[in-house]
Amino acid sequence: METRGEFMPASIEDARELLRIEPEPVEREILVKHGLLASKERAEQAPTSGLVLGGAEEGPGGGGEPELLTKTQALFESQEWGSPSEVSELAVRLGDFDRVDEVLASLKASVGDLKNRRGMSIFQVHPWQRFVPFSKIANMIDLMNLFVKVILIAVVLISIMNVLIMAVYERIREIGTISAIGTPPRKVLGLFVSEGLLLGVLGTIVGTVLSLGVIYYLNYRTIQFAFGRQDNLVLEPTIDAASVITVGLLTIGVSVLASLQPAWKASRMDPITALRHV
Repeated sequence: METRGEFMPASIEDARELLRIEPEPVEREILVKHGLLASKERAEQAPTSGLVLGGAEEGPGGGGEPELLTKTQALFESQEWGSPSEVSELAVRLGDFDRVDEVLASLKASVGDLKNRRGMSIFQVHPWQRFVPFSKIANMIDLMNLFVKVILIAVVLISIMNVLIMAVYERIREIGTISAIGTPPRKVLGLFVSEGLLLGVLGTIVGTVLSLGVIYYLNYRTIQFAFGRQDNLVLEPTIDAASVITVGLLTIGVSVLASLQPAWKASRMDPITALRHV
């Protein structure tokens, strides 16, 4: 509000009046749970002339909605929640980021049964992603990371398959020779699958060593960059062992998968036709 050209801070009571925020009582079951009202069973057993509920009377000619509101205010004061009509926000910062989901579920379970007369929750618990715009950027980065992995897997698949197909065409006479001397088709199939497996293992080892070396070099150089309105941010790339193992096993599996078609073609090759190949 403005007075004599100066801005004066509004009190919480004025803010409630402007925002039309009126104190609301919580459900009777919640007050009973906290011992501020008697249960329905006790109410039925009490005399009809007047019911003693939590130290106050409620019955014909007394109690009702004002009684529930009074008990609601007493509940909020005893739990140090402030006033039932306050507009407030509480931010919780965790030391272990991996416990966000666990703590979020625990908080929702603790305050989820606190509802007003309209059945709406008094307290709402939300994760940080709903209030931080950067979370959308982080989700886009994760999606881009997934697409990059898919592209790299496709490149590995096509490359290994192309190498082994060329190897089969270059060794047609050798395949015909070992088939003519009695080598079973499954042995020929195993030779080419083993070659694809070896290519995948060697590629995984070389790629892992190079990537870890690049990460170590970037951390050693202490590269700074700017993001948005923040300056002098330090680039500290990291990678966990689970990601290295997962990507390595996936690469080896894709290499074996890519070698199946050329290996199957080589194992089904006719020895006479292969020996006549020039």
